Amino acid sequence: QVQLVESGGGLVQAGGSLTLSCTASGGGFAKYAMAWFRQAPGKEREFVANIIRSGGWTHYADSVKGRFNISRDNAKNTVILQMNSLKAADTAVYYCARPKNGYYLGSSLDEYDSWGQGTQVTVSS
Repeated sequence: QVQLVESGGGLVQAGGSLTLSCTASGGGFAKYAMAWFRQAPGKEREFVANIIRSGGWTHYADSVKGRFNISRDNAKNTVILQMNSLKAADTAVYYCARPKNGYYLGSSLDEYDSWGQGTQVTVSS
């Protein structure tokens, strides 16, 4: 069973940057695409970004495109979310997720069965 642990959240002013990390244990990291989701208070969990197994292709939600960058280091079993030009609307709990199928590159919550505990990101305006 994989375990995902996020870190790097915190409080930042609008326009600032944060880097989130997610480290996986349990083996097989390189065999799976990985994704980041977020959930703001009172809202549904939403897709942020994902990355294929090799790291050579990425996809972003329109709301973060051009500001966020997802990357991975398969040797360290880690996926990174670099967040720049942060806005108050980015305030949420951010979750790392692994899909049931290692090739899955969609954004449907139902297709992800491994989740981290989440890390809070708060952007002050």
